[in-house]
Amino acid sequence: MSFLFECTECKKHYLPGEVLYLCPACSAGAASMEPLRGILRCVYDSGAISRLLTREALRLRNGSTFARYIEIFPIESAESVPPLMAGATPLRPAVNLRRALGHDGVWVKDDTTQPTASFKDRASALVVAAAREGDRDTIVTASTGNAATALAGQAASVGAKSVIFVPQSAPAAKLAQIAVFGSMLVPVKGTYDEAFELSIAACEEFGWYNRNTAYNPFTVEGKKGAALEIWEQMGCASPDWVVVPTGDGVILAGIEKGFADLVALGLADRVPKLAAVQAEGCCPIYRAWEKGSLEIEPERKPRTIADSISVGVPRAGRLVMRALSSCGGACAAVSDEEILDAIVLLGNTTGVFAEPAAAAAIAGLKKLIDSGTIRRDESAVALVTGSGLKDVSAASRAVTIPKAIEPTLQALKKLIG
Repeated sequence: MSFLFECTECKKHYLPGEVLYLCPACSAGAASMEPLRGILRCVYDSGAISRLLTREALRLRNGSTFARYIEIFPIESAESVPPLMAGATPLRPAVNLRRALGHDGVWVKDDTTQPTASFKDRASALVVAAAREGDRDTIVTASTGNAATALAGQAASVGAKSVIFVPQSAPAAKLAQIAVFGSMLVPVKGTYDEAFELSIAACEEFGWYNRNTAYNPFTVEGKKGAALEIWEQMGCASPDWVVVPTGDGVILAGIEKGFADLVALGLADRVPKLAAVQAEGCCPIYRAWEKGSLEIEPERKPRTIADSISVGVPRAGRLVMRALSSCGGACAAVSDEEILDAIVLLGNTTGVFAEPAAAAAIAGLKKLIDSGTIRRDESAVALVTGSGLKDVSAASRAVTIPKAIEPTLQALKKLIG
């Protein structure tokens, strides 16, 4: 492991032992319940690494993202990574979805196949690995559900303790997962953002290690693994677009970081254009993008069926705005109705069952194609970030379940018309 932390705002460098979470200078005096300032970015010696991490070397390597690309992850050894291996998820050509959207270049990156059924396994696995190497035995996160279940499962797999703060509105299926994994579950009477603030105070009080999205710099690093996989799965090439469901903004920041690292190593020629998709009932990043502003006004009363992206204070929002600007990307907001339609569309055409936040990427992809933002001669990868089994009640709103029939052929004929 050889890296430095670089502040994304003042660009000051820190050794890993000098700082744990945020740039001390840029985060000093920052207000609570606002996007974070002083988020740290891991930077590597690209010149030295490029001689080791080549396309030929990758062809000879086995294992998942952390093992394959160990030189550009902030851990000493892939053996520190929990046995619930995160990553190596399918990139599906989605032929029938292509027909439905009238676009031949659509791909689906299917992270419903992760160990705890969401994209958040990527960041949680890396944070747990870092905690093990730092001899930290209690790891904490605040989450709307997926990061919580991911941390709970990854921690359980190595016998580490985890404390999980969730808003009381988190879906029951996610709460059940957390409880089964043996975490200390702390439901909070309030929003995700209030749970986030309480978790930070708890870590300061009890000396626990905080995994919070963006606050812990390794969360961006963990999530960048998806970009590395997409590049390899597309024949060592960058797609034209990656469409990302966006709440806190760290998934999008991670995708940008992954491709940027590949470019720095001379392995990829460009960072794709990125599209952030938010729910209309909670879209502070979309509103800032429409205004052309780096500053994000928090959404104080989020209202959307897509709980995993119901984040009124996007902690990595400033990183998202910079990333969208630098890559020539775009932003879209979709309604709950469009999200529910996308759950059915994705399921009917691919057999992939997505939770609302994950389906938001498909709804946003459709909107961006229909508007001409994503041209029909461009390739586009949509990230499907969580399984519909995490929120079956939401999916039930999108479909009609037939009533039971009598066990006769006559009743069956009547049902099928």
